[in-house]
Amino acid sequence: MHGNVWEWVQDWYSKDAYKASTSIIVDPKGPSTGSARVYRGGSWIYAAGYCQSAARLRYAPGDRYVGIGLRLLREVP
Repeated sequence: MHGNVWEWVQDWYSKDAYKASTSIIVDPKGPSTGSARVYRGGSWIYAAGYCQSAARLRYAPGDRYVGIGLRLLREVP
C-alpha cells in the first residue's frame, strides 16, 4: 500500500479509529457508515512523511484528485 498514488480503502473515516496506541494495530476498522472514505499509502504529490502504508487521510466518496488511485482485490473462495 504505498507507491505513486494514494489508494482508496473500504473503511469509512473516523478521527478516533486510528488513535495512537501502545500496542500494534493490525487491520484497524473504522465506523460502519460515514461521509468520508479513507485513502492511504502516500503519493508522488505529497511530502515524504506521507509516503508510508500507515498514512491515512479522507475524502468524500465522489471526490476526485490526481494523486488518488485504487487497487482491485478479488478474494479466492
